[in-house]
Amino acid sequence: MGEVWEATDLVIGRQVAIKILKDEYMGDPGFLERFRAEARHAALVNHEGIANVYDYGEENGSAYLVMELVPGEALSTILERERVLPADQVMDIVAQTSSALSAAHRAGLVHRDIKPGNLLITPDHRVKITDFGIARIADQVPLTATGQVMGTVQYLSPEQASGHPATAATDIYSLGIVAYESLAGRRPFTGESQVAIAMAHINDDPSPLPVTVPEPVRNLVMASIAKDPKDRPESADAFSRAAAALRDGQVQRAAQAVPAVLGEGVGTATAPLDRTQVLSDERPTTVLSGTEPTSTFDDLLQQNDEQTATKGLAAPTPEEEEEAEKKKSGQWRWWLVGAIALLAIALGILGFALLNSGEPEPTPTPSQTQVETPDPEPTETEPASVTINADEYVGMTYEEAASRLTQLGLVPVRVDGNAAPSQSDVGRVHEVNPTGNVEPGSSVQLTVYTDVQTPDAPPVPTVQIQGSDVIVQLQSQCPPGQSFDGFTIEYSWAGVGTTTEQTTETSFGVSIPDGATRVDVRYQQTCNGTASSFSETASVDTPPPPGSDANANGGSADQDGNGSSFGNQDPNANESADPEASADADTEG
Repeated sequence: MGEVWEATDLVIGRQVAIKILKDEYMGDPGFLERFRAEARHAALVNHEGIANVYDYGEENGSAYLVMELVPGEALSTILERERVLPADQVMDIVAQTSSALSAAHRAGLVHRDIKPGNLLITPDHRVKITDFGIARIADQVPLTATGQVMGTVQYLSPEQASGHPATAATDIYSLGIVAYESLAGRRPFTGESQVAIAMAHINDDPSPLPVTVPEPVRNLVMASIAKDPKDRPESADAFSRAAAALRDGQVQRAAQAVPAVLGEGVGTATAPLDRTQVLSDERPTTVLSGTEPTSTFDDLLQQNDEQTATKGLAAPTPEEEEEAEKKKSGQWRWWLVGAIALLAIALGILGFALLNSGEPEPTPTPSQTQVETPDPEPTETEPASVTINADEYVGMTYEEAASRLTQLGLVPVRVDGNAAPSQSDVGRVHEVNPTGNVEPGSSVQLTVYTDVQTPDAPPVPTVQIQGSDVIVQLQSQCPPGQSFDGFTIEYSWAGVGTTTEQTTETSFGVSIPDGATRVDVRYQQTCNGTASSFSETASVDTPPPPGSDANANGGSADQDGNGSSFGNQDPNANESADPEASADADTEG
């Protein structure tokens, strides 16, 4: 789609990635306008799991995007090296990716090209989605004459392959294929051509995942690649919560988000889509190849159905119908004769018994029935039991679940469990023990979510003087599964006062107010509505105004003599002060 270059932003001095579109994608008259719109949309999504888009531009007939430079390597590179990843690591990748996709889906965006090559893994195991929005535009570009499919057919959802619009469920399916490949070391669908692979997505069942993969993980992944979008997790957020719970070993919590984790309904989830969903009158735009296409996936499916109907559902000839009717009539007559014969024998036996019996009550059957009726009585004397089904209580508040257990004659016991994934989950039940049949009066533990995990204080900010501005660089580090909301920054200007501001940017400039001789900067991050504590403070001296006494003496108002600095300043470091900084201050004055 384009070439990516590492570059330096000369204005604020940060490293960025620049993606320049290749010339062959500039031929569509409407392409640039669509690309502009997609660039704007991608820039609107603020999430730590999505690579930021800083700028868009056009020059000399080409277009480019300025994006966040993400350290690390693509998941595709990791899979080439490792081949198979542990289940907990795969669930962590799925949880983070789904959380980012959920933020995009709430903004009305569908990625459409989730694959290992578009998932970057940083050295601290955080996931960043790249190429957001680009794949959607690529779907509208014609294929080359050689038949090469734009996009990656190995991760194409059945609805995309059959020409239906892509939805949020499309991204869930593609991410499920990525998870399957990471766990099994192979993709679930292969073929000799792109058409064959896409047909496999539509019609074939994937092979079971290895038995070494925990069963709840297998169930979740297989549910995510269900043919029918309705059988997949209901949202990317639910997919993320289920994966995060399985990563932490909390199966019941995962089942609360995606019930298929328990294995219910997974067998039908991988059944082929209803053929009425496949045979669309609309011609698909993602799978046709060549400038003169000869068929679509829908055409191939229709041809396959016609051949099947011809071979397996051919109408019988008149002779065959007549022969079938004769067979049915003959069979019916034999059944009638047999029934009459059996009835005659039964009547004969009954008459013989009545004539040869002298007992006043010849039929003992009623007395036997009367004797057997009291048999159920012993069950009333056995101890009664109460059946506990965890699914009926998971998701309730503790008060609701405890009230129901009390009505059943049981004793509820509250147990504090994991931190809640969101504020709405605090105090809700996520585990029940024991389950099944229990005796009245037994204790039942209800494990509930505790308060939402508070994000850790972020790292110390980096501050730098550049002209009349203070350049500030921040970092967001939300707990896994939580979404980044924004920063709150506090500036303490020596000689002026304290100001605060809120932003979602990680790098920006702030004008130095008149009279300020020094600034102390600290900040906090907010994740899922919960704010962290403030970071450590970074301080930097501000340059004195032109003509001031401090400038005339060749240094700043602070004793360390530095006109600009990064991070924390050591007040005892006067002996190691950089002489060039003082010289710069004199020059600027």
